[in-house]
Amino acid sequence: MTILRSVSLIGAPTDIGAGARGASMGPEAMRVANLAQTLESHGVEVVDRGNLSGPYNPWLPPVNGYRHLPEVTAWNRAVHEAVYAELQLGRLPILLGGDHCLGLGSISAVARHCREAGKKLRVLWLDAHADFNTSALTPSGNIHGMPVACLCGFGPQELIEIGGHVPAISPKWVRQIGIRSVDEGEKRFVHEQDLEVFDMRYIDEMGMRHTMELALATLDANTHLHVSFDVDFLDPEIAPGVGTTIPGGPTYREAQLCMEMIADTGRMASLDVMELNPALDVRNKTALLAVDLIESLFGKSTLMRK
Repeated sequence: MTILRSVSLIGAPTDIGAGARGASMGPEAMRVANLAQTLESHGVEVVDRGNLSGPYNPWLPPVNGYRHLPEVTAWNRAVHEAVYAELQLGRLPILLGGDHCLGLGSISAVARHCREAGKKLRVLWLDAHADFNTSALTPSGNIHGMPVACLCGFGPQELIEIGGHVPAISPKWVRQIGIRSVDEGEKRFVHEQDLEVFDMRYIDEMGMRHTMELALATLDANTHLHVSFDVDFLDPEIAPGVGTTIPGGPTYREAQLCMEMIADTGRMASLDVMELNPALDVRNKTALLAVDLIESLFGKSTLMRK
């Protein structure tokens, strides 16, 4: 159970799928918070691949239920190719977002890699939102509310076909944690598709430890664990630098336990860090917290563990 020790940072500086501007500055804020140096201090070999490029954000209203669909498609294709290339090299890609619509490009690349390598895939979706909207259900048309649905085959042709296999993943491979904001129509759709969701009520009642034990159950040596970490997963009191703050998220300690239990499995093989919005942050506090939590994903602990 060894964590991959060769990491590639990939910046995706865009807020193309979001409802607020500023997530495009997320990758730089993570670098300013010393992500690479922090990981290197744990014996991780880090290569920063710099930033991907893609279309600028035209900030237009939705067309047929989708905002910026051509631009979102271009960005996700770029992300897909970049993440897939790192996995082919046997490296652990960390995608620095950017808004969470980019989870589509990232996870479709991981799913493609797993299909080719004969591995099982488990996706942990750490988020305040289920991101399981469709054009018919969305109140806003913002595609950062749709990536999980698109990955499961519900979405426009351009997006669901990225990665060459429709659907890219099965809802059964996903565990959503920290959810506390789901649109009305989306609730029914999540239920119909049997998505496994550990919402905040569940965490309140059962605790983060029990939640993570279930979310990580049945992982084995042939499982690729992908963590898609939307910074709005965290309570906005500790992480204000996000575009869609929803009160009542995990505390600092709950978040640390979540990350440490993921690290304990030794199975994490790819990571997204999404929706960090420095324009809404306070002295880069949210980026520093995100780096602190990523450090725990790579094995930082208070005591030496067996």
